[in-house]
Amino acid sequence: MTMREKLELLQQKRSESELGGGPDRVKTQHDKGKMTARERLDVLLDPRTFVELDRFVTHRSTDFGLGDERYLGDGVVTGYGRIEGRLVYVFAQDFTVFGGSLSEAHAEKICKVMDLAVRNGAPIIGLNDSGGARIQEGVVSLGGYAEIFLRNTLASGVVPQLSAILGPCAGGAVYSPAITDFVFMVRGVSYMFVTGPNVVKTVTHEEVDFESLGGANVHGATSGVAHFVHDSEPECLTAMRTLLSFIPSNNLDSPPIRPSNDPVDRRDEDLLEIVPDSPTKPYDMREVIRHVVDDGEFFEVHREFAGNLLVGFARLGGRPVGVIANQPAVLAGVLDINASLKGARFIRFCDAFNLPLLTFEDVPGFLPGVAQEHGGIIKHGAKLLYAYCEATVPKLTVITRKAYGGAYDVMNSKHIRGDYNVAWPTAEIAVMGPKGAVEILYKADATEEREAEYREKFAHPYLAAARGYVDDIIDPRETRSRLIDALATLETKRDRNPPRKHGNIPL
Repeated sequence: MTMREKLELLQQKRSESELGGGPDRVKTQHDKGKMTARERLDVLLDPRTFVELDRFVTHRSTDFGLGDERYLGDGVVTGYGRIEGRLVYVFAQDFTVFGGSLSEAHAEKICKVMDLAVRNGAPIIGLNDSGGARIQEGVVSLGGYAEIFLRNTLASGVVPQLSAILGPCAGGAVYSPAITDFVFMVRGVSYMFVTGPNVVKTVTHEEVDFESLGGANVHGATSGVAHFVHDSEPECLTAMRTLLSFIPSNNLDSPPIRPSNDPVDRRDEDLLEIVPDSPTKPYDMREVIRHVVDDGEFFEVHREFAGNLLVGFARLGGRPVGVIANQPAVLAGVLDINASLKGARFIRFCDAFNLPLLTFEDVPGFLPGVAQEHGGIIKHGAKLLYAYCEATVPKLTVITRKAYGGAYDVMNSKHIRGDYNVAWPTAEIAVMGPKGAVEILYKADATEEREAEYREKFAHPYLAAARGYVDDIIDPRETRSRLIDALATLETKRDRNPPRKHGNIPL
């Protein structure tokens, strides 16, 4: 063959690989309202930056007649590309080829790009759309999953790992996304469960469908497995690009700074009106956050789950920060099991990737009750405390109103290495609220007058400030400039934990 003939053959094979399982299966994928693997990568990555690896790999199985049916790529598209000019490694499972099922070769392709991501210090993004292990390959496919799980674990805290569930994800396959840092799902498209509806019915006699067992809304709001839930695939993939704009490429890099036209010294008069005069009246902490951060942009994580605690990313003076905030509009902002888990996981991610932590505090305590105690609020609440204590990144706290009891300690108090802690004049820092305190102190003799006396004596920030437990009591309008200045001073912070293999967080 001449060189031109060989190039024609190469182009023919390239075209063949890009068709996946063929036109009919691609049409079926589209009829389900789903994009193909390559279409997803086109949306996710900067134009014309994708470089495919292992395009010509095929499976090695000869059982059950599978050897007669071979497709280039073997059901997963792998390689690297750019997002906003930054290197990322990707794999996208192709449901048009054997239902995206995982074989030995399929797993090896994924492991290869994961190894490259760690070696080159770049994020790894997985687009999951698979029927699970390829049955024809038996234990070999199971071994492939284990190889992926190991790499997920070793890459954790080294490079960011993002997972999008864009189809079924069942059985052992769910544990790879579960180990990664962030999970994205799409309503009506995504499903995750360890055992499907048929097995559930056989074992527990419960009637349940795919959506109510493991759909996007369930994992976004009830289980907390999904950090982001979207209405369409393009929206989901765009959100993944946005998330990466806040975080560094690896644990040795600094977060990417993005210049802002929002003045550093902007004073916001609206901050004087957000916190109500009544200490029992709710308000939306999101409004406080938006009035303080650059351009009012708050990229919220886990929005549907544990609404009494807000977590997400924002920028201050161009610097990305991780925001943790009590939400008085939901359960008065108390800490419960789900909120503690949500906060602890987010804090540890930020600490692993050098993102400063900004806490907005208005917390009346931990949620009381039999269900919480029996559910292990002691253990789970300790996770949030542990995460804050362990974190060595710059840690800032603004107390807007209540800071009661043990929850005051937990929410990045000065005592657990908070670097810059300030309070608004509306802050109430005490062992408990005035009403509860008076009922304990005076029992049957508790009166409104005594409650008012307690409030005047203790329900303010000045006693804590006198002890140095808060660094200053500030005008709310100055919050933005104070925080940006504090971040600048903490840019060279050096703090280390005692040498150890790893801590033993109360899991």
